[in-house]
Amino acid sequence: MKHIPFKAWLLPVALLTGCAFDAGEGFAVLEPSVEAAYTPQSGRDAGEGYQALASDFQLRMDTGAVSLGSIDLQASSGGGGATTFDPSSPPPGYTLCHGGHCHREDGALVDYEDVQAELNGGGGSTTVTVASLPVDAELDLLSPAARGLGCEPGCELGRTSLSRGRWSVTGLRLTGSVRDGRVPARFAGALPFRFTATVTGAEAEPVAVLTGDLDVPSDRENAPRVALGLKLELTPALFDAVDWSAATVGADGVVDLDAPENAAVRAGLLEKVAALSPTAEVSRGAR
Repeated sequence: MKHIPFKAWLLPVALLTGCAFDAGEGFAVLEPSVEAAYTPQSGRDAGEGYQALASDFQLRMDTGAVSLGSIDLQASSGGGGATTFDPSSPPPGYTLCHGGHCHREDGALVDYEDVQAELNGGGGSTTVTVASLPVDAELDLLSPAARGLGCEPGCELGRTSLSRGRWSVTGLRLTGSVRDGRVPARFAGALPFRFTATVTGAEAEPVAVLTGDLDVPSDRENAPRVALGLKLELTPALFDAVDWSAATVGADGVVDLDAPENAAVRAGLLEKVAALSPTAEVSRGAR
């Protein structure tokens, strides 16, 4: 019998099994957190905690909180943009993705890039959610603190590039006071105000849906550990367009922006809230 060197027996075994060691390996792992803050600006300081507005009114925030449902991390798919398939969850028609290629059901090995092109289908660009970050909490705007978040379905990403975050705002509570900086003043003294917007019911529309740009590639060219610090910042500019002299003061001496008679002022403020753009701070490192 012809003698076959021992190492020659090992070669086909290695070819059959060697690429399975990294099966399901992701390209990046997210470590997300969220923070929300009301930030006074030094150039607007009007004394006694008040901030000057573009309207010459002056506003002081006494309490503030924002409630968030979830933050969806999204990427573009198709039209030449990045697609988002997870090697640990092979797309239909494939049985296993690892080591830079996928095993197709007909036995062919297909590179990740070709699988992505197949998923794109040559169509126009669409946006897909890669991961959702459930917050489901009220964040204190005056005592901001970063809150760590989990990911659904998981924080390990396949090859993709996160391009934006979609924030669901489910509540906003603000109280404070406003005074007039003009002489003569449009109203005397300081007027307390309150504003409350909340979502009731699981199927209700959010108070606002905000979008913020992201630039988080998940690939072999960038360090895999991604500390993603998401932040929503409110400033006095939010109130610049509010005509406080047109608001109706209630019997209790408070400008209640939830009252029907102040619907126009409330709508204008909600438009400004909907225009807010969250930001992201990204730092990367090894696993």
